[in-house]
Amino acid sequence: MCEGGAPGASRQHGVIPKSPTDRSIMLQAINLTKRYQNVLALDSLNLEVRAGEIFCLLGANGAGKTTTLHLFLHFIAQTSGRALVDQVDVADDPLRARRVIAYLPEQVMLYPNLTGAENLDYFSRLAGHRYTTSELRALLARCGLQADAIDHRLGSYSKGMRQKVGLSIALAKQAKALLLDEPTSGLDPQAAHELSVTLADLARSGMAVLMATHDLFRVKETGTRAGIMRRGRLVAVVETANLQAADLERLYLDHMSSPEVAA
Repeated sequence: MCEGGAPGASRQHGVIPKSPTDRSIMLQAINLTKRYQNVLALDSLNLEVRAGEIFCLLGANGAGKTTTLHLFLHFIAQTSGRALVDQVDVADDPLRARRVIAYLPEQVMLYPNLTGAENLDYFSRLAGHRYTTSELRALLARCGLQADAIDHRLGSYSKGMRQKVGLSIALAKQAKALLLDEPTSGLDPQAAHELSVTLADLARSGMAVLMATHDLFRVKETGTRAGIMRRGRLVAVVETANLQAADLERLYLDHMSSPEVAA
């Protein structure tokens, strides 16, 4: 899902930015760069996320993970390079790009006075989709929301329950790509496990998932590939199937302390 990084990293990892011709690529960054005055928040990122993949961005605060998500969502404008969603350049046509993308921030912002089903119905209609009551309940159930909670007001929900409504909105929107920012932060182990199960189900259905996280264990359990970011650069990309959790932790710590990426 992800390739590339800082100057020199492309050669190190054998990455050559590709032209956006592969229809399986849902998210693509091509030399994507974001600078704030004297701060280089993202440095020539080359990244690909294909349908059915879960790619996890690892890194400390300020590494560029959230910046990457926000550039794909066009919440901020890039300094240079390109961000594409399903072959659409977000800078050229942000509304078209957003039609096929869903976003789950660390704190899910929904309407607390509406029920889970009502929130799902409202946001589905905003995206141009209408569902019957039974279809809405089925979408919520698929994302793991308990049947007895569907008709309760969202203000009574835990963070994990709100996330399940957020994921059901992604399904109802018929999104091709899902972006998540620190989705397991503040979740208990059971809720984090349930989130992992749902993300794996969405990926099997063909959705591309890009997740920024600090949760090494969930990366190993859920991710297809993981990228380690440091100071706005992607310094390593690994396939999680080839690693144990301890191996991933050791690789992460090695890169965090590497003099090659020190200031």
